[in-house]
Amino acid sequence: MSDRCGWCGTDQLYVDYHDHEWGVPERDGRALWEKLILDGFQAGLSWYTILKKRDNFRAAFDGFRPEVIANWGEADVTRLLNDPGIVRSRSKIEATIGNARAYLAIEGREGFDQFLWRYMDGAPLQNRFSSMAEVPASTPLSERISKDLKKAGFRFCGPTITYAFMQAVGMVNDHIVTCPAHDRVAALAKG
Repeated sequence: MSDRCGWCGTDQLYVDYHDHEWGVPERDGRALWEKLILDGFQAGLSWYTILKKRDNFRAAFDGFRPEVIANWGEADVTRLLNDPGIVRSRSKIEATIGNARAYLAIEGREGFDQFLWRYMDGAPLQNRFSSMAEVPASTPLSERISKDLKKAGFRFCGPTITYAFMQAVGMVNDHIVTCPAHDRVAALAKG
């Protein structure tokens, strides 16, 4: 019998995210950046909290346009700290502004998508875990990517956040093998 990954539960928002987004290989640099920022905001919170607020985040952060956010200053930080629709953390908001600058530097040099996907040799890692208990919180590869992101100027991208990001954007397929999404996501990785 096939069962979804247990973490998504039965809430329709979470089920839809699991079924249609989580683990699907993302190749658009700007979309990758948005997901990394949202994973950073999740630190200390549940992903469900961030998912419920995602549209609010998109509105508050001008559609996650790094070329706009990179120029923000204290007035923008204050505006965001007063926005009840997002997670109001000064350190995470300030990190997002700095991360926009770091993103633009990488994007200008080689492309943010190329920067990330080179760690995978262009192809997602296809894990075959039979239970969520087998899925790691971080890996040596997420530690390496985290270190390189930090060296490039990113914050809120430790190894655990980076691994959650890698799962979300399909750099690794961590759907358990009994989950209907496992084989579907694996097939997307080939195409």
